[in-house]
Amino acid sequence: MSEITQAQVEEILQTYIDPYLDKDLVSSKSIKAIEVNGDKVSVQVNLGFPAKGYTATLAAKLKEVLASKGIANADVTVDFKVVAHKVQKALNPINNVKNIIAVASGKGGVGKSTVAVNLALALAAEGARVGILDADIYGPSQPRMLGVSGRPDSKDGKRLEPMTSYDIQAMSIGFMIDEETPMIWRGPMVTQALEQLLNDTNWDALDYLVIDLPPGTGDTQLTLAQKVPVSGAVIVTTPQDIALLDARKGLKMFEKVEVPVLGIVENMSTHICSQCGHEEHIFGEGGGQRMAEQYNVDFLGSVPLDKSIREGTDSGKPTVVADPDSRIAEVYKEIARRAAAKLSRQSKNYAAKFPKIVIQNN
Repeated sequence: MSEITQAQVEEILQTYIDPYLDKDLVSSKSIKAIEVNGDKVSVQVNLGFPAKGYTATLAAKLKEVLASKGIANADVTVDFKVVAHKVQKALNPINNVKNIIAVASGKGGVGKSTVAVNLALALAAEGARVGILDADIYGPSQPRMLGVSGRPDSKDGKRLEPMTSYDIQAMSIGFMIDEETPMIWRGPMVTQALEQLLNDTNWDALDYLVIDLPPGTGDTQLTLAQKVPVSGAVIVTTPQDIALLDARKGLKMFEKVEVPVLGIVENMSTHICSQCGHEEHIFGEGGGQRMAEQYNVDFLGSVPLDKSIREGTDSGKPTVVADPDSRIAEVYKEIARRAAAKLSRQSKNYAAKFPKIVIQNN
């Protein structure tokens, strides 16, 4: 091969389409530096999404692509940095929270909270600083799923310190009440409680705050859409027709309030018999994929119906931390990378970079 140029290296790298970004790394502005010194090439890649479990794979793949074009002496380093992204008009990001991801479903019983907690844990496993807010005031489940009990501290009597479990920060009305105490509140009280839990918690330098929404499209969802700066939403459904019907309502709600839908997760997609290994689509097949195609959104992945998932959340040790090297944990990590990569392609939010004007009387 003749003398290598930076332009040639860039052209070769453009041939590789990243499976999470669905774009090449050059046009997605993930290539931060290319240095050519004789026959030696150095490439620095900086992804906009957490990818701790993917960086080595990507580096090896890019070296392979360069080698196939005659550049055998290549050094590729891959890193990532999460920045704040655009939210709804007239809303500003919450202090110490770069991005809020809402996890929603049109109906109950589809495993949304299980997906939400494993998504949060998967983002953390991939190297992000993550929090989770349990927005289901009537039926909070995250304290049980995260294995957290007790009351949150307040250093000043006004703001709450988040509880911590498995390196993620958490807040829920469930921390303030007994597990069996019913919340007999009307809509305005519920929405006020949600706002307080969100805004009066001392979140600590979060890349992502995952909000586990209650099912439906009622007061809580409307409050979230109008008053909470959401960067993107993830819709959880099962392949069942009735679940898909309600999931479509949730998706359309986010579209109307201009919250980008990052994609769809199909939960309980297949059941694998623990005795014989037979795989069966007991709730239908391919419904989430078809819905994603119909509404032109990403299909983030399918999670099987597996006893270990239920056992993990019931015992306060979700799959991603209970069995981090399992196939199901890898499914959640794939979903986390795809959702975060989709978010990384959105416009950035520069509100935090603008100076704040303070008027003082001297």
